[in-house]
Amino acid sequence: MGTFEMIAKHGEHEEILFCHDKDVGLKAIIAIHNTALGPALGGTRMWNYKNEDEALTDVLRLSKGMTYKASAAGLNLGGGKAVIIGDPKTQKTEGLFRAFGHFVNSLNGKYITAEDVGTGEKDMEYIYMETPWVTGIPKDFGGSGDPSPYTAHGVLMGIKAAAHEKFGTDALKGMRVAVQGLGNVGSNLVKYLTEEGAIITVADIDQARTAKIVNQYGVKAVAVDEILAVDCDIQAPCALGAIVNDQTISKFKCKVIAGGANNQLAEARHGDHLRELGILYAPDYVVNAGGLMNVFVELEGYSPDRAFEKTRKVYDNCKKVFEIAKRDNIGTHTAADRMAEERINTIGKLKQRHPGKSFRAFTTLKEVNNR
Repeated sequence: MGTFEMIAKHGEHEEILFCHDKDVGLKAIIAIHNTALGPALGGTRMWNYKNEDEALTDVLRLSKGMTYKASAAGLNLGGGKAVIIGDPKTQKTEGLFRAFGHFVNSLNGKYITAEDVGTGEKDMEYIYMETPWVTGIPKDFGGSGDPSPYTAHGVLMGIKAAAHEKFGTDALKGMRVAVQGLGNVGSNLVKYLTEEGAIITVADIDQARTAKIVNQYGVKAVAVDEILAVDCDIQAPCALGAIVNDQTISKFKCKVIAGGANNQLAEARHGDHLRELGILYAPDYVVNAGGLMNVFVELEGYSPDRAFEKTRKVYDNCKKVFEIAKRDNIGTHTAADRMAEERINTIGKLKQRHPGKSFRAFTTLKEVNNR
């Protein structure tokens, strides 16, 4: 499939920027999907992709997901994402991220970046040296730092909303939860679930990380290829996407799927299949919006308490999705899209009639970063 065919397959994107600097080894792609609600905000992922086509597919899917995530979360932000092709364990340099910052800066605030898989606070600090259009910068610079505790807290709220919908209670004590992936979000989620009294099973490709979590929280670990088949109440995918696919869907022994991973459904039809199986799917971009909510608070002037309070709204947003699904007799994945699209269309029309009125966060970011 050619590049333009791939782009067309994943929806109408407003802008795609290919970034290359051979001197520092930078190969990156920035995808801006939609700015009807405001400037596109989405993290920069660094991953050792097999090839450029795989990277392009990922950034196109992720940026579209950010559009829907911001809309469903009720934020005045659009959707964008960036990927850097490379091994985050061996190929990170100051020059690479500062070069990437130049490309972000060339977009003049249409795209605002942040942390994602494979990147962290120090990387955002390097980007910040070249552009103000970055969030999740270290607290010493007036930023919010690592957004993963807030993402994980939002996931917890989504799990509780789904549990209430499926089991009639959002008390997680004694509920069996399987957590796939123990990165920053998954690890923080295990902490929150432990505090709630859940019975937790975990898996991660990093054995040392898995051992650390097992020792720290007393949870049970299984092999990565076994976690999706664990007999549990709730599956919480917190690794990479497309875990609900033709090969895995028959393995699930749970009543709820609610986790922090992006693009959990390999295809939309898998959401319908989960519904037929009686498994409640809490749409990923509604559940994992806590990190986005956190950096949005950073744009306004950061307060940790306000950020945590905002992530509690994930609970209400999930309940709205479940209500729409029951009302319209549709899958929850379709209900979430419907909720997000209605807001995009409504606010987009307002923006056409009143240009510039919906870019408050855009202006505020300039003020925050020019301190």
